[in-house]
Amino acid sequence: MLALVLLVTTLVYWLGLHGGWLFDDYPNIVDNKGVQPEEANASSLINAAFSSPSSEFKRPIASLSFAANFLLSGLDPFWMKLTNLLIHLINGVLVFVLIRALLQCTGRTSGFANPLRKQSSTDTPADQDNTEPNSRPTMLALWITAAWLLLPINLTAVLYVVQRMESLANLFILLGLIGYVQGRRRMLGGTDGQLFSRGFLLCLASLTLPTAIGTMAKETAVMLPLYALLVEWCLFDFRGPASDSTSGRTGVKDRRLVTMFLMILVLPLLIGLGYLLPGLLQPKAWSTRDFTMTTRLLSEARVVVDYIRWTIFPTARGLSFYHDDFDVSDGLLTPWTTIASIACLVGLSVAAIWLRRRRPLAALGIALFLASHLLTGTILPLELIYEHRNYFASLGLLLAVLPSIVPRSMTLSGSGATVAGSPDALERRHLVGRLRHGLSLLPLLLLMGWWLWLTTMTAYAWGDPLRLARELATRAPESPRAQYELGRTYIIYSRYDPNSEFTRLAYAPLEQAASLPKSSILPQQALIFMNARMHLPIKDTWWDSMIAKLRSRKPGVQDESSLIALVHCMHEAQCDLPKSRMSAAFQAAISHPDPSARILAAYGEFAWNELSDAGLGEKMMTAATKVAPSEAAYRITLFHMYVSEKKFDEARRQLGNLQDLNMGGYLDKELAGLRDLLPSSDNSN
Repeated sequence: MLALVLLVTTLVYWLGLHGGWLFDDYPNIVDNKGVQPEEANASSLINAAFSSPSSEFKRPIASLSFAANFLLSGLDPFWMKLTNLLIHLINGVLVFVLIRALLQCTGRTSGFANPLRKQSSTDTPADQDNTEPNSRPTMLALWITAAWLLLPINLTAVLYVVQRMESLANLFILLGLIGYVQGRRRMLGGTDGQLFSRGFLLCLASLTLPTAIGTMAKETAVMLPLYALLVEWCLFDFRGPASDSTSGRTGVKDRRLVTMFLMILVLPLLIGLGYLLPGLLQPKAWSTRDFTMTTRLLSEARVVVDYIRWTIFPTARGLSFYHDDFDVSDGLLTPWTTIASIACLVGLSVAAIWLRRRRPLAALGIALFLASHLLTGTILPLELIYEHRNYFASLGLLLAVLPSIVPRSMTLSGSGATVAGSPDALERRHLVGRLRHGLSLLPLLLLMGWWLWLTTMTAYAWGDPLRLARELATRAPESPRAQYELGRTYIIYSRYDPNSEFTRLAYAPLEQAASLPKSSILPQQALIFMNARMHLPIKDTWWDSMIAKLRSRKPGVQDESSLIALVHCMHEAQCDLPKSRMSAAFQAAISHPDPSARILAAYGEFAWNELSDAGLGEKMMTAATKVAPSEAAYRITLFHMYVSEKKFDEARRQLGNLQDLNMGGYLDKELAGLRDLLPSSDNSN
């Protein structure tokens, strides 16, 4: 039956494997030459591992997986998405194993095996592994696994290529939790008093190793120790082996567990907060966002409640992917749903505490859902909403909801007790029983059917770039990104033919996106880029609105990418753009405090290549190296500038700095080429 669930999941997602790239796929994969190595040697793989622009931690395992895909099949999104699907299916198997183990550890009051029961020396291996006389844990684990694999909110973790980072990190989270639960069951069944028993060592290894490895895929893996703590709190209560196997009384608190969580969870948490908080309390940490820490916290209360709705009762309009049309909360009553959402989250927290002894599985599900958003839904200046952040959180909601919906009579065996009576009476009772059973299944079947339908339809849309762009623009008419992406897709399909129907179609969504108050300069950039490539007139209003937006707020990543795209188009002689307008745009962009290294470097290249202003080019590139001293690309560009100006002493200093950055020799080839550009007396070194 699990194989059947995996097959259905494969068939549903297969519809979306033939689509294209989207949004953050471009900076992380398509435009990232680091994950496109020419050969699989040590230096190229090290370069690939540390090439991600998404995080300071570089997420090397995820980046290496992209590089492996490229080496095997090139820059083909089909194989990238197929790899994502395989990871999702593996995660599904791990979810089944984990949920079945948790169900067997929820206590006799729930009808499942009691993990606090001390095992007898006469128990068989089957008795030790599963003391539950029926198959309800297995059947319920199958239903939860099927639901999780097919939930619409989890689709972006599969078909959105870059979010392999999320699914890979959660693979290690699931492995860690499975190991922890198994270790605790061994500890509870143990009879020796060793400090480092096999069960305890398994718990310790299951929390440390998967966390360390998973964090190299994405930082969300650091939540594993917290998830394990919640499992401990709800199901095991920090107890040691049972002191009396006949009465079922549990042992005293196990101090090893308390010490372990203090060392691997509480201490790192305090260190991390001490490191992050001083910077987060500075206004510049929020300068590229349209919210502050306070308004983010208020807004995230609404977002997390929306996640609950989008997980259990999803709609196409709700799962609109971009979510940049979300209105930030300015106060508890603006909008009023802010305080209502806070009350809802407080109520869920209280419910988890109240249910802990009565319905531990429901308490655990609620706690896991809330905990999974503590990293991305609190004080970090991340974007407010992303559906893939619920990849693990949705499992918590299913744990809390589905056990109450799946009929208790549903087992794999389907056996029942023998009832005495006449054949007619037995037949009537059997008919009534089947009717009741069918009615009890109805809510579950309706939910599963809706989830399956919405995921299938959305996967079908993801199977074609134009179909997806139209679908997302329809779902979110007020989303600047959705409208921009539709216009950009029309431009691609137009092949820069002024007479193409797609060219005519591109203007409306791009101009609509440009007019929306929350939009970046991407729509203006696309309009300017398109008409420049087609040698069509460029409206002054496009330039004016773009420069006004850059002047009104500090440019974000999308704004920087827009200017860089225009610079590259000019450098490749494909766009004849007015240099005065481009200069004004860059000056507006760097007029804000603490401009980013990326925008400084882009301005430097523009000044050097297009304005022929060597002094300004060197000044901007030098500033970029000071803002990002560990970024080799900026120093390499500055080196070339110095050599061109015959400033060899400055060039040698940059070469020395690059040598210091040459971790693992990944810059060896680049450094050898740079040395050849210096006077012959330097080449001997």
